[in-house]
Formats: sequence, C-alpha cells, structure tokens
Amino acid sequence: MIPAFQIIQIIISVILITVILLQVQMQGLGGVFGQGSSIARTRRGFEKTLFQFTIVLSILFIVISIISVIIQR
Repeated sequence: MIPAFQIIQIIISVILITVILLQVQMQGLGGVFGQGSSIARTRRGFEKTLFQFTIVLSILFIVISIISVIIQR
C-alpha cells in the first residue's frame, strides 16, 4: 500500500512542478527573478483554471502525504 502512495506522490509532484512552471512562463521571465509586476490584474480563462488546478494539486499532495505518514505508523 505504501509504494502506491509514493508513486501517487511522485506523479502529483511532477504535475505540480509543471503547472507552476507554466504559470511562471505565462507571467514572463521577470517573475522568475523576483521582478514584480506593477499592474494589478485579475486572472481570467486558462490562467484562472491553471491557478485553481495548482491549489487542488497542492492540497491533494498534502493530504496524500499526511495519509502516508499515518499509515506508516
């Protein structure tokens, strides 16, 4: 059962890294080096969906990590 959780964690972490890199790519290279945007704007369309997907993936990763630790005890 534990190897299944580890495989799921690896898959989710790779997808999460990819989604985060896609978000940075959409903002331009200035965001990578800490340069902030001076224009406040709202997320729309694909960018909003990508942002919400990132939140869901990170919550899922945390929940699976906690479950994995509880099962190992």
